[in-house]
Amino acid sequence: MNVIIGDIGNSITKICLVENRNYKIKKIIYFNSNKIYSTAYLRTIFKKIIRKGKIHKIALFSSVVPKYELLIKSFLKKKYQISLKEIKDKKIKKIVKINIKNKKQVGSDRIANAVGAYKKYKANSIILDFGTATTFDVVNKNGIYNGGVIAPGINLSIKSLSTSADQIPLFLLKRQKKIIGKNTVEALRSGFYWGYLGLINNIILMIERETKKKYKIIFTGGYADLFKTSIIRTFTIDRNITIKGIIEIFKENKKYLN
Repeated sequence: MNVIIGDIGNSITKICLVENRNYKIKKIIYFNSNKIYSTAYLRTIFKKIIRKGKIHKIALFSSVVPKYELLIKSFLKKKYQISLKEIKDKKIKKIVKINIKNKKQVGSDRIANAVGAYKKYKANSIILDFGTATTFDVVNKNGIYNGGVIAPGINLSIKSLSTSADQIPLFLLKRQKKIIGKNTVEALRSGFYWGYLGLINNIILMIERETKKKYKIIFTGGYADLFKTSIIRTFTIDRNITIKGIIEIFKENKKYLN
């Protein structure tokens, strides 16, 4: 039997087919989240995921966009009689202990990232996720999620600047070797590349200084490869850390989800 696992983000949604016995990912599809509004598109996506074999009647998702979650939930119920559960459901054990002032404010994706890192690496970890926002999440080797840092996402910042300033074009971000740009695009690339690099390195250092600990650094998300030659700490790229965390939560809650 297979299980559907998903991660609904502001920009990108991931849908996975996972084997229910060994929890191996059999298939994973990424798509722009705004396409969730199209029932025809959802039909196409889930036809690729659900082909042969039995499917578990409960799917487990993380979601930071309730309207998208409701649309997929309704679609799965009507089309496949599958009930969608979200990892922040009151009955679902999160595995990690959430050590922040208001637990309701921590996003499901960040909980999943923390769980994925804790279960796989068993080390003090910082998970840096390059999504709509650039997030740093801190989980210790004992499975305690201690909060994190949220900075503007790279793509969101580029689009916002281009929309707000008439003379600023949209551009593809890549590594700018020289700090001084010789034209507008070079200057923009320099500002974004070296600016975000400074932000990343400085936040890692400040977390270490504040907690007096060293961390395993885990990168995930679209820009995980971009900064790999310039980060002050060694790090691991794990593009499926969120999905791995949701799978671990499913395993922990299997009795409830049956």
